[in-house]
Amino acid sequence: METWRLVISGPADGAANMAVDEAIMNAVRQGIAPPTIRLYQWSPPAVSLGYFQSLEKEIDLAACKEAGVDVVRRLTGGRAVLHQSELTYSVTAPEENSKIRGSVLQSYLAISRGLVKGLSLLGVEAELSEGKKRSGFNSAACFDAPSWYEMVVNGKKLVGSAQTRRNRCLLQHGSMLTDIDADLLFSVLKFANEKLRDRAKAYFLAKATCLSQIVGYSPDTPALCSSLKKGFEEALEVNLVEQGLMDEELEWFSELKQKYGSPEWTALK
Repeated sequence: METWRLVISGPADGAANMAVDEAIMNAVRQGIAPPTIRLYQWSPPAVSLGYFQSLEKEIDLAACKEAGVDVVRRLTGGRAVLHQSELTYSVTAPEENSKIRGSVLQSYLAISRGLVKGLSLLGVEAELSEGKKRSGFNSAACFDAPSWYEMVVNGKKLVGSAQTRRNRCLLQHGSMLTDIDADLLFSVLKFANEKLRDRAKAYFLAKATCLSQIVGYSPDTPALCSSLKKGFEEALEVNLVEQGLMDEELEWFSELKQKYGSPEWTALK
């Protein structure tokens, strides 16, 4: 059975979390590190922008500062995500790896099966969405509509994911909500007026869900990590061995954190 690496990180700020994901991508791409699954959290809370989103048009920086919310731009596309009460995963592997090989949708499906299996061990019966559903609002928020093969429970989106590929290497990361703070999320997004903000928030709450709503409590981080480890192992048919970052990755991390923390990167588009 193929052996992959499992990295379980403590909570970190937005720039650090995105820097670690890219450092791992560099190492996997160069063959220094094996395919890697990482599980991590965020402190302080952060809004991550999709690579192609406009900071100026979609994020209220003054509101973020007042609420103590970081802002960081991801390497992946998609829409804005509030990282607060959640567990985030990332999967990094060469594109030709047999476990995730194929189109973007094929690799999404393989990774999503691991998430579904892991969630089932917590008593969560999630399904895979069958196509992107048009949102009722042109909101910058990620969770108001599922895309292909994302997790839904009773028709509501539980996990939002995004993927990028560079130099024959795949990086996919996603956010699994344990609780939802829609008031905070919609306070840091820009809207033309308060009526639109309220309507978009109501639509979001009708389309998104979280683990505490599904199982009646917020599973602790060790339980979540253990379940996802088993789920990925079974669905991908790999052996996950928990390890830390390599020296080369730590060196790249130091440089990359400066990039992700810079105003120039955050305001890129």
